[in-house]
Parts: sequence; structure tokens; C-alpha cells
Amino acid sequence: MSVALGTTRPLPVRTTPIGDPGNLLASLPQTAPYAWIRHGEGLVGWGEAARVSVPAGPGRFAWARRWLNALFGDAHIDDAVDVPGTGPVAFGTFTFDENSPGSVLVVPQAVLAKRDGRAWLTTIGDARLEPVTPVRDPGRISYGDGSLSALEWEGVVAQAAKRIREGELEKVVLARDLLATAERPIDVRLLLGRLAHRYPECYTFSVAGLVGATPELLIRRTGQEIESLVLAGTTPRGAGPADDFARGQALFASAKDRQEHECAIASVRQALGPLCSSLRTPDEPELLVLPNVQHLASHVTGRLADGASVLDVVAAMHPTAAVGGTPTGTAIKVIRELEGMDRAGYAGPVGWIDAHGDGEWGIALRSGIVRGRRARLFAGGGIMGDSDPGSELAEAQAKFRVMQYALEG
Repeated sequence: MSVALGTTRPLPVRTTPIGDPGNLLASLPQTAPYAWIRHGEGLVGWGEAARVSVPAGPGRFAWARRWLNALFGDAHIDDAVDVPGTGPVAFGTFTFDENSPGSVLVVPQAVLAKRDGRAWLTTIGDARLEPVTPVRDPGRISYGDGSLSALEWEGVVAQAAKRIREGELEKVVLARDLLATAERPIDVRLLLGRLAHRYPECYTFSVAGLVGATPELLIRRTGQEIESLVLAGTTPRGAGPADDFARGQALFASAKDRQEHECAIASVRQALGPLCSSLRTPDEPELLVLPNVQHLASHVTGRLADGASVLDVVAAMHPTAAVGGTPTGTAIKVIRELEGMDRAGYAGPVGWIDAHGDGEWGIALRSGIVRGRRARLFAGGGIMGDSDPGSELAEAQAKFRVMQYALEG
């Protein structure tokens, strides 16, 4: 299931400080690029020193941690920088549903990174800088319905809202997909460049064909300190400054959206509380304004009580109410019954982890799965008892525009 430089020998890993490499994405070769970028900083990688398909099931995060501990524990590491993200790093994507196959961990042969005024290059074995070819345009893009048409999806939203009003659950997050076909093979680097430029506040990522720019940081672990950004409650941007301001104020005052946000915060408190010696959540959310939508947002910080790795925290948090619902078990059951599709990696954890257990993981929102000339795009939103199907469809369409912009420019 895994490959380590074609042998079973320990990974020879070397991290060296370098000068500012400039635009990290400009250094990526065309083949299988890996990326985690925000405000021009982060990590990019290429090649595969090791790769594994994580078995589906409730123990998948523990399995992944054991695999990484064995791989990294045996590695011969020469790290002259020694900060989070140096030494061997694995990029990963986990499916939303624990019962769905497709979760993957990849240790690139080369990782180029910069953060807080420092830059470094990590190589494994004889990894070399691959030639960078010009980024290719995919040409004309055409779209088609995914698993459900817009009208069918509105019907699903109405069913979900009815079940909430009847008391079966408090909230459920429903997603839909859209299929895109290009004239020519889609160059992931083009999508990454457009996303990073247009949405610098988001985390632009690429892991095993899953590409996107998520505004939602599931967890960052730096030593014993952790951070999370909770988003729940959304409205499209306005037609002008006055309309934009009015929409933001209406979102902040919306009982439906505030309740949805409190469900998400409560979910994070419940997940992180047992792992932390201290945990801080704000009394009030703030407004996060992105180019396409506005969100209610809350920054959560804490300190871990023991040696939990970032994957342990991911395991405790996923799925949050922001992407599943409340109560979680009932919401996942309703999603499986109504949504009519397998989300694959959409709304699942995506990010990176190093040999010390530090890392950053987001929720794979505003994303798509790219294969050759085709891309499967995803979007969704939180459904409450008073949700209007037409409004929920409009919100999903606004979220689709992120990846449509990446494809079309």
C-alpha cells in the first residue's frame, strides 16, 4: 500500500534553509502538485517518496497516525531549520464519510516552503527540482448536472427542513455537485494560481486531485497550541457597498444563521474540550468578508493537555456541525439518505502533518476533484427548519463560483 523510494529502507530526509523562493506555486512542476498556501506562504511539494490509501472505517485517523509514526520514526532526518513543516511532511485528504474509500496520505519527495520570513527546501533521497513547464489553459469549459438537478436538490432541501421542523434533528448540511468538462486537460497549477490570487485569505490546497480554496481552518497545531476557525452562516456579497453592508448586518442579525453558528461552536467545544487543558471561544462571532460571500466566523484557541498529534485533533473534530449537522449521528444519517451522492473528499479534512505531529488541516470546501479534462465541483450549506430551498440553492451557486472562476479565469 505504500512506497518509499522503491525500497523498504528508512527515508533519508534533508531540510536546508534557502533564500526567498518568491512565488511558491511558480516552482511547481505539472505532474501531481501538492500545495497548502495562504497569503503567499505555506508549503508546496512534488514527487512521491511514500503514498498510502487509508482504509475506510471509524479507525482511519488512528491507522493513518500509526502509519506515519512508523514511516517518520524510522526516517534519517537532517533538519537544519527545525520549525513546523520541516523534516518529512505528509499531505493528506480524508473523505467526508468514514465509510467511503479514497482517503490518501502522500509524502512528497520535495517540499518547498516559506513562513514568517524563513524559507526551506526538504528533499528525500535523490529528489531534484523538476523542470517547470508553462501553465496550460484548459480552453472552453462546459457544465452539466451532477448527481441531482437544481430542482431535485431544492426538493431535498425541503425534505430536510421538514424533518428538522418535526424534531428529528436541529441542523443538517446538504451539498450538491456540478460537473465541468474542459476542451483540454486541466492544469492544476492554473487553478492554484488563480485561487491563491483571488482568495488570499483562504487556504489554497492541492492533494491527490482534490483542489480548492477553503476559508475554514479545521485545526492548526503548533506544539501544544491549537487554533481553529469556525464558519457557519453565509450570505452572498451585495451588488454595491450599501447592499453589501446591509447583507452583512442582516446576516449578523439573522436568528437562523446565529443558531446555525452556535451549533457549530458547540460542536467544536464538545470535540476539543476533552483534549485541551484550556479552550477559548468568543462570545460573539465576527464577519468574514470574502470576494464571493460573507460568513459568520469565530476564532477558537486552546492548549492540548497531552501529546496529541494534529491528526488526533482532526479525528476528534470531524465532522463538525459546520459540515455535518446537529446532532452529528442523525445528521450523517440524513445526509446519506437525502444527498444522493458520495461527497468523496469534499467537506473532509485536507492538509499536512510533520514528524512532530504539527500541521494545518482545513475543511475541503470551495473545491473540486480534477481528473484530466473533467472536474467535479462541490458546494453546500447548512439547512435549518426555516430554510428556503431557493435561497439555499442561490447560496450553493455562489459558492460554486470559486471553482468556476479557477477554471475560467
